[in-house]
Amino acid sequence: MRIGIVSDIHCNHEALRIALDRMGDVDEFLCAGDAVYQFRFSNEVMQILRERNARYILGNHEDVLLGKWGEGARAAAGVRSDDLEYMAAHDYRLETTLPNGKTLVMVHGSPWEPYNEYMYPNSPAISRLGEIGADYVILGHTHYQMAERVGRSLIINPGSAGEPRDARNHFKLSYAVLETDNGEVTFDDFPDPTRASVDPSIIPGGTAAHSNAARDERTPKNTNFWTPD
Repeated sequence: MRIGIVSDIHCNHEALRIALDRMGDVDEFLCAGDAVYQFRFSNEVMQILRERNARYILGNHEDVLLGKWGEGARAAAGVRSDDLEYMAAHDYRLETTLPNGKTLVMVHGSPWEPYNEYMYPNSPAISRLGEIGADYVILGHTHYQMAERVGRSLIINPGSAGEPRDARNHFKLSYAVLETDNGEVTFDDFPDPTRASVDPSIIPGGTAAHSNAARDERTPKNTNFWTPD
């Protein structure tokens, strides 16, 4: 089974289209939250998720938009009620059993309070993810690619398909594809069509330290925001 995974689209429908075109045919398509951007709603993103029958969960940005402070944004001209209703109908957590019997859990940040915790490979709380007992745990929120084995669980974060923050791939957007037959996870990086490209020479540490081959480099002490040493 081939599963395409995106997260943190943040209203960037152009980039989402590119990600879907590049990943090709998949048996399931997952979105791990933050499809919107705080007080900005995207009819286009919701329509794409609907077209692709995405398994979609809500993140902290949907939480803002659907809460008290998002009343004005929800009532803004141009926001389609059917797309808003589609978003609001989703939950913050997905638990499912795949056709091969493997189990999958998807949340945006953390499965426990604080739910908006950032989970990096060096986060102390990541060791608890194995307690869930799922074969695959899908996360978003950090905009940072990750494929880490914790006990029986494979923890996957596809990075961001809408707002790049990861210096390791030259601040490119990304998605992931999970092959459940062999547990292989692949990441694909691509430039943000809505932003100017980043000159790799200005990234701290130089280009060699941030090549696509260096995904297993040591992660930083500051897990809320970081640049490589």
